[in-house]
Amino acid sequence: MASFLNIRQIVDFAILPLMNVAVALLISGLVVLFVGQNPLEAVGYLVSGSLGSGEGIGFTLYFATSFMFTGLAVAVASHAGLFTIGAEGQAYLGGLGIALVCLALDKVVPWYVTLVPAAMAGMLFGAAWAFIPAYLQARRGSHLVITTIMFNFIASSVMIYVLVNLIKESGSMAPQTRLFDAGGLVPKLGEILPVDIGTAPLNISLFIAIAAAVFVWVLIWKTKLGFEIRATGANPAAARNAGIGYVKITIVCMLISGALAGLAGVNILMGDLGKLQLDFPAGIGLVGVAVALMGRGHPVGIAVASVLFGVLYQGGAEISFWMPNITRELIMLIQGLVILFAGALSLMFRSSVYSLVDLFRFSKREA
Repeated sequence: MASFLNIRQIVDFAILPLMNVAVALLISGLVVLFVGQNPLEAVGYLVSGSLGSGEGIGFTLYFATSFMFTGLAVAVASHAGLFTIGAEGQAYLGGLGIALVCLALDKVVPWYVTLVPAAMAGMLFGAAWAFIPAYLQARRGSHLVITTIMFNFIASSVMIYVLVNLIKESGSMAPQTRLFDAGGLVPKLGEILPVDIGTAPLNISLFIAIAAAVFVWVLIWKTKLGFEIRATGANPAAARNAGIGYVKITIVCMLISGALAGLAGVNILMGDLGKLQLDFPAGIGLVGVAVALMGRGHPVGIAVASVLFGVLYQGGAEISFWMPNITRELIMLIQGLVILFAGALSLMFRSSVYSLVDLFRFSKREA
C-alpha cells in the first residue's frame, strides 16, 4: 500500500507537471510554426537566454523570486480549501507599505536597517488587504474568488489615487515616487557574492523567498496550526466537528497569504526599480496561482515551478529580441498556454496516467 501511494505521489508531483509543460510547449511550438518560424530555434533562444549565461540566470532567478512569494501565498490558502486570486492586489498594497518605509528611512539609515521594517510593512499592508475578503468569506459566505478579484481592481484604483495625489515626486508628471536613496535599496547578489550576473537585478530577496518557503513547509506540515489548516481543507465539516474553528482558520490563512504576497515588493521595489510606480506587480499574482497549482502546494514544487516561469519570462524576452516575427503578444500567448495547462488543466491527464499505473501493477502481479 505504501509503495502504491508513493507511485501516485510521484505521478502527482513529478510526472503530471512535466506532462503539462510538455503539452503546453508542444502546442506553443505549433503556434510558432504557424507564423512561419522555426520552433527549435525559438527553444534554443529560450534556453540560452534564460540559462546560457550568468546574466540570463540572474534575470531568471529574479523573476522566480517574485513568483515564489505569490505562489507560496496562494498555496497557504489552498491548503485550507481557499482559492484566492488576490495575491496581485496584496503585493501591490504591500509595495505601498514598503515604499513608505523606504521614503522615510532611506536618507537616514543603511539598507540593512531599512529592510526589516520595510519587509514588515509590506507584510502588514498585504495582510490587511487580504483581511476583508477573508472576513467576508468566513462570516458572510461571500465567494473568495470574486471578492479577491474585486480587491485587485480596488487596489489598482487606490494606488492611482495615492501615487497621483499623495506621494508623487514633486515637480514630476509621472505617477511615481522619487527614487530611493542607498538606504532603501538592497544589494544585488553580484555585489556581495563572487558571481557574475551582469546587469541582472537579482538581489538578496532570493534568500528571503527561500526562508519564506521553509517557513511555509514548517507551518503546514510541522505545526498544530498547519494540521488544522490541512484538516479544514480536506473536510471542513469534519474539522468543525473536531473543534477546529472555520472562521479562525480562514482568516489566519488569508492573513498569512497576504503577508507572503506583500513581501514581493522587497524584490521588485528595493531590489530593482528603486521607486514605487503604477502596476509594478505586472501580473505576478496570476502567475503565482499557476505556480502554486503546478507545485502542488508544496514549497519545493513551488520553487521549481517559479524557476520554470522565470525561464519563460526571461527566455521569452530573448526570443522577442532575436526573432522579431515572434511578437511580445505571441510570447504572452505561449506563457498563457503554460499557465493554462499548469493551472486550469493541471489534472487533465491524471486519470489516464493512474489507469496506466494500475494496469502496469496488475500485469506485474499476474506475471
